Amino acid sequence: MTTRSARRWPPAQIALTAVAAALSLIWLAPLAWALSTSLKSPTESVTSPHWIPEHVTLDSWKEVLRAGDIPNWFVNSVVVSVSVTVIVLLVAALAGYGFARTEFRGKGALMGLTMAGLMFSPAILGVPLFTTVQSLGMVDTYWGMILPQCAPAAMVYILYKFFQGLPRELEEAAFIDGAGRWRIFFTIVLPLSKPSLSAVGIFTFIASWNNFLWPYMVTNNPDLMTMPNGIATVQNAFGIVWPQLMAGGLIAGLPLIIVFVFFQSQIVRGVAHTGLAGQ
Repeated sequence: MTTRSARRWPPAQIALTAVAAALSLIWLAPLAWALSTSLKSPTESVTSPHWIPEHVTLDSWKEVLRAGDIPNWFVNSVVVSVSVTVIVLLVAALAGYGFARTEFRGKGALMGLTMAGLMFSPAILGVPLFTTVQSLGMVDTYWGMILPQCAPAAMVYILYKFFQGLPRELEEAAFIDGAGRWRIFFTIVLPLSKPSLSAVGIFTFIASWNNFLWPYMVTNNPDLMTMPNGIATVQNAFGIVWPQLMAGGLIAGLPLIIVFVFFQSQIVRGVAHTGLAGQ
């Protein structure tokens, strides 16, 4: 009897589990609907809504793969997203550590200016950024797509909060042993920051992969299109054919689903270590 009572879930845990299950269903429903629609014929997709296709067909997937240059778009997205992620990690780590551990004149003003970047939508900065990229001759280049995405105010703040929580005694002991600031940063601080760096890297990769507006503005060369832009051109060629639209969306989003499934623990640990979980 005691064993059974010990195994019973308390009411609070039951309620939280039920809420989590409901939210999971809400988040999974659009994916399930997209998959179901992609397996329907164009005629069936515009009839009365129903979840299970009456006649399962892969024609929409075949058409998207045939009409689009999926491998090239995938490579372009990987090159851009990985490059943006690496640069953002380097810049955000250096800036966050500098703000957290060094004192210099104008630090507060510079920190405020950096955080002011959070108040502006990327869409507002589109025209001045495009003018700058055009003047530098980087239109229709990888660097034109990569560099404007490497101003990571939010990521600087995340790592800044994490570095503030690191014990200073570790760095002071390294200073006594003769280590310099750079050696401390690369051999002590960065290894301790793996959870937060993982979270920042994953957030940055997802944001860059999903970025449609900026690559669309700065790229006219079909050979440089990323997955979101390439899938959009395929859909424009087809018109609004819902099964093909859903198939293209699933193809573009599949890498992000894989990243989240395999790295969700790093995301949770990273957010918890930054101190942002309760903010």
